[in-house]
Amino acid sequence: MDLDLAGRRALVTASTAGIGAAVARRLVDEGCAVLVHGRNAERAAEVTRELRAGGGTVEVTLGDLTEARSAAEVVTQARAWGVDVLVNNAGPFTEHDWNTAEPAAWIDAMNANVVSAVRLIRALTPRMRERGWGRVINLGSRAATTPLPNMVDYSAAKAAVVNMTTSLAQHLTGSGVTANTVSPGVILTEGMRRMFQDRAAAEGWSAEWSKLEQRVVAEYAPNPTGRLGTGQDIAAVVAFLASPLAGYINGIDLRVDGGIAGVP
Repeated sequence: MDLDLAGRRALVTASTAGIGAAVARRLVDEGCAVLVHGRNAERAAEVTRELRAGGGTVEVTLGDLTEARSAAEVVTQARAWGVDVLVNNAGPFTEHDWNTAEPAAWIDAMNANVVSAVRLIRALTPRMRERGWGRVINLGSRAATTPLPNMVDYSAAKAAVVNMTTSLAQHLTGSGVTANTVSPGVILTEGMRRMFQDRAAAEGWSAEWSKLEQRVVAEYAPNPTGRLGTGQDIAAVVAFLASPLAGYINGIDLRVDGGIAGVP
């Protein structure tokens, strides 16, 4: 299916690895010019080389979106890039439960997941309005609707992302700009694979991934689909929501979690 994205220009935050890199790759494949964002210059250069090798139009912007001055530098480059599609993928987390989540951790979670996205939204949507077309896609989490006991501050911040996005869609009424949330479930990144393989080695499990994944799904992420998600699963949904074909989809929280949120 042609998503009619050729010639659009996108910014994908935190796109030097994991879900963000998969989203950037899919948008390039669909004909988007992509501004890759990250904090590590070496990783950003690596992803950029890969995407350009496939024929993509790609540039890099570096900066910490949790810090106002650094975020302003990213905004300057993004405005010059002419962003039609903003994918707010940046959303770091740390593990805290109610006993260990100090107030500072809640503030950090909100800054990293909500305020960092707000900075870009406020800066880039006015020009989308002027053009009469644009897409804002914020990455949420299954934790927004099923809070994780070991990530209480992160879960609350992602719930705020969902609420914020619905509010933004209402704010952009009649502008031609839509705002939606995509909420991944348990996504298999290289870091997650290594984590479970290290845990398997420490506990004497088989480290062969084909067998280990079955155990991880059963014990860590039971879901009706019967597997872990991939960055490509998320990227496909983001690309569709970014496209003109999704113009009547607005203000939603689309779970891409294999059905895990409905598992008791």
